[in-house]
Amino acid sequence: VQLQASGGGLVQAGDSLRLSCAASGLTFSTYIMGWFRQAPGKEREYVASIRSGGSDTDYAASVKGRFAIFRDNAKNTLYLQMNSLRPEDTAVYYCAARIGLVYPWNYWGQGTQVTVSS
Repeated sequence: VQLQASGGGLVQAGDSLRLSCAASGLTFSTYIMGWFRQAPGKEREYVASIRSGGSDTDYAASVKGRFAIFRDNAKNTLYLQMNSLRPEDTAVYYCAARIGLVYPWNYWGQGTQVTVSS
């Protein structure tokens, strides 16, 4: 299984960025997908998740209303649209997959760096 995250970069506060996560080696459409992030010196934290069908999403309070998670099951790709970025959104962003709600996040991508300057 491979999860390849991309799309990170250096942006200014208020800008937008879209992350992608290309999945292979798993039946993508059957997995719950999620985004996590880890800032320097902090623990990894949950950002958002989306059910296999794509209609059910969930967000951390810190990003709700600014970020949108969506997926294209035909392309085996997960996305995170990030709007109104803030310096505190600076982190390495990881995509992850799990087969069901009661299961752990089994698979992780390598991460993509997002840096938001003030």
